[in-house]
Amino acid sequence: MKLANQSRVLAAALSLTMTLGAGGVQAQSTLRIAMTAADVPATTSQPDSGFEGNRFVGLTLFDALTMWDLSSADKASTIIPGLATEWQVDAKDRTKWIFKLRRGVKFHDGTDFNADAVVFNVEKVLAKDAAHYDARLVAQTMPRMPTLAGARKVDDYTVELSTSEPDAFLPINLSNLFMASPTAWAKSKSWVEFAKNPVGTGPWKFTRLVPRERLELVRNTDYWNKVRVPKSERLILIPMPEATTRVNALLSNQVDWIEAPPPDAIAQIKSRGFQVTANPYPHTWPWQFSFVPGHPTADVRVRQALNLAIDREGMSKLLGGYMTPAKGVVTPGHPWFGNPKLDIKYDPERARKLLAEAGYGPGKPLKLKVQISASGSGQMLPLPMNEFMQQNLKQVGVEVEFDVLVWEALFNNWRIGAKDPKSNGAHAINVSFAWQDPFFGFARFYDSRMVAPRSVNWGWVQQPEFDKLVAAARGAFDPAERDRALARLHERAVEQAAFLFVAHDVGPRALSPRVKGFVQAKNWFQDLSPVTVQ
Repeated sequence: MKLANQSRVLAAALSLTMTLGAGGVQAQSTLRIAMTAADVPATTSQPDSGFEGNRFVGLTLFDALTMWDLSSADKASTIIPGLATEWQVDAKDRTKWIFKLRRGVKFHDGTDFNADAVVFNVEKVLAKDAAHYDARLVAQTMPRMPTLAGARKVDDYTVELSTSEPDAFLPINLSNLFMASPTAWAKSKSWVEFAKNPVGTGPWKFTRLVPRERLELVRNTDYWNKVRVPKSERLILIPMPEATTRVNALLSNQVDWIEAPPPDAIAQIKSRGFQVTANPYPHTWPWQFSFVPGHPTADVRVRQALNLAIDREGMSKLLGGYMTPAKGVVTPGHPWFGNPKLDIKYDPERARKLLAEAGYGPGKPLKLKVQISASGSGQMLPLPMNEFMQQNLKQVGVEVEFDVLVWEALFNNWRIGAKDPKSNGAHAINVSFAWQDPFFGFARFYDSRMVAPRSVNWGWVQQPEFDKLVAAARGAFDPAERDRALARLHERAVEQAAFLFVAHDVGPRALSPRVKGFVQAKNWFQDLSPVTVQ
């Protein structure tokens, strides 16, 4: 089946190359990217496939009120104005925010972006009695902004957004709520039908979708931000979950860009004159532990032992250096790192002692089940990485069984929680995540209200201490105060070993020598607008 899938994808890519004309002018202005996703992310305005869906479909076809500044390879990304030009929380009621909207923006169908459009797009995920409300869009959106409570039009270019509690994270979270054309939806009366011809305000316009094969876009020459009008005429996004398939497609010039090249192919890729780029960025690859009573990972000694049993430097060698060892969610020196009392490092002897204290040893090995994927959004190289960890853990008396799922199934299980039968009794789940903002890096994992299905507190962490620390960070509207609160939260997360902290990604990708202008931001998301193919 795997070989058949590879052949199908390569055949589709080859057909696309022939259609575009390998030596023609059109092909020279077309950027073809092989994603790690197994299918084209949903074009419903709220993509699936994790943040890879946001990267390649959300940020191309659509815009949000706020957006990440992806213009620098050196500076940390920050939130900047998008379809909103400014925003401010009400000093007397910090559950109310006023957003001023950008004037003169048009959807791809020529209709105006305005306050009515914002209210429409908030209601699609909040107003259960609205005709355009859709539970599938909610699943892709609300776990990323659970305090958003409503939207009210003040005038044509001003909206008031409300939250269920004071939430300083809201402007960051809103970068995930993409604005779709209300007029386009009204013509289709269905998000399924809308997805066949999606209409946003983004720098790229939809032209064609072939499920499991490709998504074709053209540049939006009328894009409101003239600096970000795409340099390439066309963008072709091709799902290729198999790493070797992506490499073969790149080396045979069937694509111009591949995500996550395997380390054992890097030398060959470079020897053929192709570019390999990487840049450390806020993205971590962990196991998230179950705190469900009765699970062995509910014991902090077990969680700490597992963290001390992993040879992260050895894993870095396995990956050709394309990772950095993790000592927590964030990296040492970051304002949110703090000063945790537990030093995450390779110490197998200490790991054995902690396991013995927890009642495990040669006569009673610790047995764990972990849900993982074979590939997927930001998952780096999950099979060899997890097999390496399996061997590390075996050396300290831990037997690990993997429940290998396709990426979307794993991602759905992440949302439903460790208690759900579909988790098959798993004691941990391997889902990587971005931590460039405090909600994604912290709040959604440790707040007891964020257990499934509201967000991704998968392991059912329900500790009053964590609730208080999250509340302190969420209620800190002063940046310095928020940094201190997040540092305290991170300290306890490390000391409690809430995750098995393994690796930070550096985002390797391989590009054709004809690809120019790519600036790899220190961010999970990337800007494709400056990229050209000569």
